[in-house]
Amino acid sequence: MTKSPFFLYLIGFVLLLQTTAFSQLKYLKANTQVPAHPRIMLLKGEEKGIQNNIASDKNWATIHQTILAESDKIIGLPPLERIQIGRRLLDKSREALRRIFMLSYAYRITRDQKYLNRAETELLKVSTFSDWNPSHFLDVGEMTMAVAIGYDWLYNDLQKSSLPIIKEAILKKGIEPSLDSKYNSWLAASHNWNQVCNAGMTYGALAIYEDNPTLAKQIIDRAIESIKLPMEDYNPEGAYPEGYGYWGYGTSFNVLFLSAVQKALGSDFGLSNGRGFLNTAAYYQHMVGTSGKTFNYSDAGSGSGGVSPAVFWFANRTQSPSLLFGAKNILEKGASNMGRDRILPAAMIWGNGIKFEKVTAPKALLWSGQGKNPVAMMRSSWTDLFAIYVGLKAGSPAVNHAHMDIGSFVMDALGERWSMDLGMQDYESLESKGVKLWDKGQNAQRWEVYRYNNMAHSTLTFNNELQRVDGYASITNFTNKPTFLSATTDMSAVYKNAVSSAKRGVAIVDQKYVVVKDEITTGEKESTVKWAMMTPAKVRITEDGTAELTQNGKKLQIKVLEPANVTLKTWSAQPTHDYDAPNTGTALVGFEVTLPANSTNILNVLLIPDGIMVSKETKIPSLSDWKK
Repeated sequence: MTKSPFFLYLIGFVLLLQTTAFSQLKYLKANTQVPAHPRIMLLKGEEKGIQNNIASDKNWATIHQTILAESDKIIGLPPLERIQIGRRLLDKSREALRRIFMLSYAYRITRDQKYLNRAETELLKVSTFSDWNPSHFLDVGEMTMAVAIGYDWLYNDLQKSSLPIIKEAILKKGIEPSLDSKYNSWLAASHNWNQVCNAGMTYGALAIYEDNPTLAKQIIDRAIESIKLPMEDYNPEGAYPEGYGYWGYGTSFNVLFLSAVQKALGSDFGLSNGRGFLNTAAYYQHMVGTSGKTFNYSDAGSGSGGVSPAVFWFANRTQSPSLLFGAKNILEKGASNMGRDRILPAAMIWGNGIKFEKVTAPKALLWSGQGKNPVAMMRSSWTDLFAIYVGLKAGSPAVNHAHMDIGSFVMDALGERWSMDLGMQDYESLESKGVKLWDKGQNAQRWEVYRYNNMAHSTLTFNNELQRVDGYASITNFTNKPTFLSATTDMSAVYKNAVSSAKRGVAIVDQKYVVVKDEITTGEKESTVKWAMMTPAKVRITEDGTAELTQNGKKLQIKVLEPANVTLKTWSAQPTHDYDAPNTGTALVGFEVTLPANSTNILNVLLIPDGIMVSKETKIPSLSDWKK
């Protein structure tokens, strides 16, 4: 169909408006200059500081040797191929970033030609991919960052014939698709996509800055404005809405972005001074329990904590060496999987000047933060491997990557995890079977996935109903006394169809045992409440109605103080849908009680590690008396 002259004029006018608006710079200036290559994160000559660290500290030497060992392994691998899994090329992009970052680092520190040669092979290979899968733009973000680091860091030593091929790929397969509205909705997002994609585009822009200065400045300027959205989500105290796993993703790329613009442009434009952002490394640190396992709420894996390069940036930026206490312990024990971290070389840059001998245990035993997904974590000690740890989850199922886990808790003692979270299920395993995983409505199929609803979490369920997606729970109070570490939350909004009020508190009492206390007020109808705890332990119900949990030769007792005469029971944690992942070796333990209409009810449950005696006459104060 032939388009009218007016229609063509209108389209041209709209495009002109978009181009004009995009060309206006808010943060950079028309004459903004950047250093010569290498300019991303590590300038020419700054290798010396890293080499000094390696020579003076065995922990830095351990990280360095890990990178070299991984680089040697990479040399023996076949180059990456463009093999897409479902709608994602992401695993290839991530592996490209790991390979190219490590090889480029290895070459810059050792000047060994073998690392340069293999990095160049990888750069040329991915540059000839048909595209970097812009329909799932995370793939483009990470691939662009990978190629940009290799191009910038190795610029002066790559074959001259390779440079235009790599540069063209950064521009055509990385930056230009980010200008297409079909692919750049992440610019208006407040979650990890924004952080990852803006970081990747900024690295690409910095890498080819001298060839496309106008476009590069526009891309960087756009990123500085856009990335404010996810950085606002750290307010007020630093809790990251998407949980531990996505903190390691979104926050790491956010720091990669800040580090790059600070180094290349001499400023991070005030972005890191937000109320919550500089506090978020403490949140991340407290998310690892005394068992070594993480508080893996939302779409997080169920593994142990590791060495996060981003924490080195926070430790340096805030002059808080104690943030590296966990990393120091891991390094001294030997971190076998550290080489899988695709941004590990960044730790060597961000930690420059930090002495591990000055890294001591944190002083705070409790951390609490509000925000979109409020949480509280507490422990009886940082140095006692058998210490107690509890994490309490509030928030809302409506948050990105959230589960129906409001009121859920994890609990460690005696070096073991007793109350657990099953964590995420691999997305492709669900998407490949047609599960509509990303719908967040109250009746969405997402909540039929076993691991995602409240029936599979250590929380309450009323009348076998789902928690309310539109509900929200804050951390209403916390106490930071060594003899009574506690936090409370008001969960009423997520149970509004079942009861009038539902409040929960968890506490570590006298550094010896844990209490989980619920105060529930019913409405005009009776309601049946199920108190449940997900556990990896073997459960034995004793003659007096309590539960004895056993794992690895250690024991924990669950005792119900209120209601009286309740007998604990177990339920299977095995799902019924063929798309659900199996939950081998886990079970739910708890009880069910029918609550009369228009009544106020107390549930008092004690979690008592083996060897601790708690009197039957123990009185737990009402939640209103759990005060600072």
